[in-house]
Amino acid sequence: MARNPRIERAGAWHHISARGVERSAIYREERDRRHFVELLGEAVELFGWRLHAYVLMDNHCHLLVETPEPNLGRAMQWLNTSYCVWFNRRHGRVGHLLQGRFKSIVVDPIGWGLELSRYIHLNPVTVGRLGLDKGARRNDHIGAGVKPKSDEVRARIQRLRG
Repeated sequence: MARNPRIERAGAWHHISARGVERSAIYREERDRRHFVELLGEAVELFGWRLHAYVLMDNHCHLLVETPEPNLGRAMQWLNTSYCVWFNRRHGRVGHLLQGRFKSIVVDPIGWGLELSRYIHLNPVTVGRLGLDKGARRNDHIGAGVKPKSDEVRARIQRLRG
């Protein structure tokens, strides 16, 4: 089945995500994260992007970018290829690092920009190992959630700071 074409237009806002093959880690060490951020900064300069938010999780990343020029595909190809080649050389591995092509959703900046920025920035703290995954948030939303005890909250905060 053919893939849907990417929507690329000047001034569009995109929520971009890329995930490791089989959900494996794409950032193993702090140096990996620093290098990706350096490349992301280069991509912003090279392709004229406006980067509004980003988060690097162990096995995936999220970006919220505005593309003044319709160059999302070229820029992401440059970013992902640059990082994957560097990562493979650094860690002595070969083959694909990222699963499939990156995901991109065009976002209305007025209606969804703030909410999406909130989602991206809170992504590290809304993970399952802290009991704050999507299912728990959904239960809270419908009133079926269980209020955490104060020692659980303290443990979560300590883990996030660690």
